[in-house]
Amino acid sequence: MDPTPIDKSTTVFVAGHRGLVGSAIVRKLNSLGYTNLLLRTHAELDLTSQSSVDEFFAAHKPQYVILAAAKVGGIHANNTYPADFITINLQIQTNVISSAFKHKTLKLLFLGSSCIYPKFAPQPIPESALLTGPLEPTNEWYAIAKISGIKMCQAFRLQHSFDAISAMPTNLYGTNDNFHPENSHVLPALLRRFHEAKMNNVEKVVVWGSGKPLREFLHVDDLADAVVFLMENYSDLEHVNVGSGKEVAIKELAELVKEVVGYKGEIVWDPSKPDGTPRKLMDSSKLAGLGWEPKISLKDGLTDTYKWYLENVAAQQ
Repeated sequence: MDPTPIDKSTTVFVAGHRGLVGSAIVRKLNSLGYTNLLLRTHAELDLTSQSSVDEFFAAHKPQYVILAAAKVGGIHANNTYPADFITINLQIQTNVISSAFKHKTLKLLFLGSSCIYPKFAPQPIPESALLTGPLEPTNEWYAIAKISGIKMCQAFRLQHSFDAISAMPTNLYGTNDNFHPENSHVLPALLRRFHEAKMNNVEKVVVWGSGKPLREFLHVDDLADAVVFLMENYSDLEHVNVGSGKEVAIKELAELVKEVVGYKGEIVWDPSKPDGTPRKLMDSSKLAGLGWEPKISLKDGLTDTYKWYLENVAAQQ
């Protein structure tokens, strides 16, 4: 497929520009010289309101749309607010995708999540594993909404020849990550815990599980690079996995975070606590075949993320 470079002066609407993913996409587009980004906070534009979204599209007619807005949360949030997770995400997707088509957007990219895949999908997980088995029950409300988004893009392509594509990223980390002590993901949670242990001269840090599970991480700036690449190089029905293709054991990750933070104490593993899935890796060979590969190593990405944490989170505690 021949690349189709996007005119840098064209209007690009990045929905969800304040989040981990959206903010990285905005940084990437700015660095590439895009001069006409449409950005709206939730207070300025409620994406769950069909009339507000339609009025926005009618007034501004964005040529390109990157849909990174979503209601996200961990297991506890999904269990506590299942109605919110399915409803809000379905509303955002339906409103943005249908208004983009109606107001003649040239191309739309929808961002999903690796949680769309069945709980017992083959590893590494290929795109073809979608809808081949039951989902992980703890976040099925969010996953069902995201699967619907993929299917909506496909349906608009089939019925209306609308150039809507979908990308499914693996576990992400980086600038603007969530470092909340209760509901952050494993990587920012470890960064924060080792930092606080270092600052308080704590002799040991206890980490749940055996440390054996294997996980995949992608720096959010790499994802932003892949998003621009797909906007210029991909126009097809099937969604595309976006991963690093590299696995790391949680034990190795903890040692790496400890080194980056400069914590001199001891890591103690608590095998009485659950490990979760033994392995979770996405098969990103389709994207590699198109000519894209990640550029940021885990060590460099962690160093960069810790620097951001020190300047933006730790400095305000």
